[in-house]
Amino acid sequence: MAGQQRQLTLRFLAEPADVNFGGKVHGGAVMKWIDLAAYACAAGWSGKYCITAYAGGIRFVRPIQVGSLVEVSARIIYTGRTSMHLALDVMAGDPKVSERNLTTHCIVIMVAVDEQGSPTPVPQWQPDTEEDKYLQESAIRLMQMREKIGQEMEAHIKHLGL
Repeated sequence: MAGQQRQLTLRFLAEPADVNFGGKVHGGAVMKWIDLAAYACAAGWSGKYCITAYAGGIRFVRPIQVGSLVEVSARIIYTGRTSMHLALDVMAGDPKVSERNLTTHCIVIMVAVDEQGSPTPVPQWQPDTEEDKYLQESAIRLMQMREKIGQEMEAHIKHLGL
């Protein structure tokens, strides 16, 4: 049911096919996992098919070793009319022990769409805890910063005559 599933965690083992030339998990593989978890969380919240509108602020904190147990956690931190802002954390560690370390963090914005691909309303999320209120306020501040960056990029492109 829409509006019920605010967060989820995907768990799996990092495979040799995920390795980069340095012997660690490729950043592109991590970004794919983030997108999958964001989609699953947003679809669960909205009850609709969702598309990625933005992925940003990605921080690769530490590398992931092949064979690590990887946990990609996504949670709704803000909802607009048709969009959902999600915080994503990637944790990884040796599957033989319970300790997991933060490897990556980012914000993803997903938009729910109808059968014609047009944005469609999503259930509104309201924060309950102080942490949730902080996360929602943070999402709003980040949205305002992205708007300013977008305006600056438009001015830059216009100045270049593109």
